[in-house]
Amino acid sequence: MRNRSAAVTGALAVTASLVLAACGQNAEGGGKGGSGGAEGATIGIAMPTQSSERWIADGKNVVKNLEAKGYKTRLVFGEDDPDQQVAQIENLITQGVKALVVAAIDNKSLNNVLQQAADADIPVIAYDRLILGSKNVDYYASFDNTKVGELQATYIVEKLGLKDGSKKGPFRIELFAGSNDDNNTKYFFDGAMSVLRPYIDKKQLLVGSGQTALNQVTTLRWDGGQAQRRMDDILTSTYKTERVDAVLSPYDGISIGILSALKSDDYGSKSKPLPVVTGQDAELASVKSIIAGEQTQTVYKDTRELAKIAANMVDAVLHDKKPEVNDEKTYDNGGKVVPAYLLQPVSVDRTNYEQVLVGGGYYTAADLK
Repeated sequence: MRNRSAAVTGALAVTASLVLAACGQNAEGGGKGGSGGAEGATIGIAMPTQSSERWIADGKNVVKNLEAKGYKTRLVFGEDDPDQQVAQIENLITQGVKALVVAAIDNKSLNNVLQQAADADIPVIAYDRLILGSKNVDYYASFDNTKVGELQATYIVEKLGLKDGSKKGPFRIELFAGSNDDNNTKYFFDGAMSVLRPYIDKKQLLVGSGQTALNQVTTLRWDGGQAQRRMDDILTSTYKTERVDAVLSPYDGISIGILSALKSDDYGSKSKPLPVVTGQDAELASVKSIIAGEQTQTVYKDTRELAKIAANMVDAVLHDKKPEVNDEKTYDNGGKVVPAYLLQPVSVDRTNYEQVLVGGGYYTAADLK
């Protein structure tokens, strides 16, 4: 995974205000002092990277919600380096934070440092990305990640006319997935394939590259440049005479890379229209791309609400209360079943972006010009 205009338009200001620490970007906020045993507590927040506007906004919103409850905060960004994130969390533990909110870069690299947190009696909230293999994850705040993939795939099927039977195909599709070290990647992909697989099996959808297994289509660190290179290779090797009709993309940054490759191959011209291209996170560049008729769809996840959920979890745990959860069965991380609160995602395209994104205060109309 963002008031939304404040989250985005203020992102540069937030970044500039961060104090650089030896382990990476680090910011400490104030606070009015909490109540009860939590009074004056400092909460550590570890976010993956500042290369995505989404994570800058998430960090800002978690800080905002915790400070509104009277806590102090220390915010760090790992810049997509798992070792750096581990070092940052170790530093936060040494500094005496009373709870950790962690959006993992590599979901399997944190076991040792989370044991250090447990030894120091520091509760851990996994933020949007489930941390695997550790019993020292107390709660998980995220979205219904299977639903995200279902929304993307359903949009493709409907846009191609397959769902209502108005068209039979075959249509050519290519599949992209997120980073193989992010637990959400499997949920997104499995959700999408639960919708697409029947059409692939009936040959109404043809994967020209033949790359349909998750381990063939992942994109390390969700990197748009890597996605662009892979799409370039697929177009060169597979689509010399045929045309690609749809691309399942799990994230807006990947979608932008895919679109760059397509446009370099003359897609977007009158004789060669762009395929359906999905996305996720409703990032500003992609929403503008949707308005311009390039990217076709994105999945909107209101991370302002996610930040509230995470802050509420921290507050409840530090006051010896059980946080509100709505899923206590699904998220087995290999060490335990982690109680979770899942928010619902929303599909967005040119037909409803004003209602959902502007009407909901996520962006202003001026942001989208």
